Amino acid sequence: MVQFLGTADNHRIAYNQHAGKGPHLVWLGGLRSDMEGTKALALDAWAREQARAFTRFDYFAHGQSDGDWRDARVGRWRRDALAVLDQLTEGPVILVGSSMGAWTALLAALARPERVAGLVLIAPAPDFTEALMWQGFSEAVRAEILNRGEWAQPSEYGEPLIITRGLIEEARQWLLLDGPIRVDGPVRVLQGMADPDVPWQHAVRVCEALTSDDVSLHLTKTGDHRLSTPDDIARLISCVEALCNQMEKTA
Repeated sequence: MVQFLGTADNHRIAYNQHAGKGPHLVWLGGLRSDMEGTKALALDAWAREQARAFTRFDYFAHGQSDGDWRDARVGRWRRDALAVLDQLTEGPVILVGSSMGAWTALLAALARPERVAGLVLIAPAPDFTEALMWQGFSEAVRAEILNRGEWAQPSEYGEPLIITRGLIEEARQWLLLDGPIRVDGPVRVLQGMADPDVPWQHAVRVCEALTSDDVSLHLTKTGDHRLSTPDDIARLISCVEALCNQMEKTA
């Protein structure tokens, strides 16, 4: 059942949660995705079967949460993740982040190192606003964003994606890949080599930037950005289960 967490600026974060043993699993979805996605629901079902604590939620301007998309910012999504972490979970957590959610998970891990025990990152897209958007835009598109304040990017996933100047400029304070990412716990990365949105080399760059020595990367040659096939889902669950078991053994 969907519940709502109030924020300091009078917005509501929609979430779904069930109790269980730790470490507490928290799902962080991708850009314009929501907590009803294939991977989120599959992981939720597995967590229920295993009696593991699990939380999934919708960011500001996503899914059933409040918010105008044109006001969406990376920093706001980071605040949402931290509010969920601080107010809805206890003890060590494993953050499972997909695409943009992996960026949010990394930002949360940096802000709460004492709480985040491990990370599972799927097609991780930290810095996507700069490295995967702005740097690849034509001069005409950049001019439209700067002068008009936004540009409608065609999307194969549905309605065009409105990219605002505010989103691009605000995100620059949260960029991670220009230096080390000081996360020292275990990190597992799943990446498709046929991903048209996040090149597999970007995932390698993330792995190289992490300061942890306990980092592994699994590349699927035919995998796309969604990584939602039955085999992909099974691989994700196996990865999360192994990390949970590792956490329990070292607790």
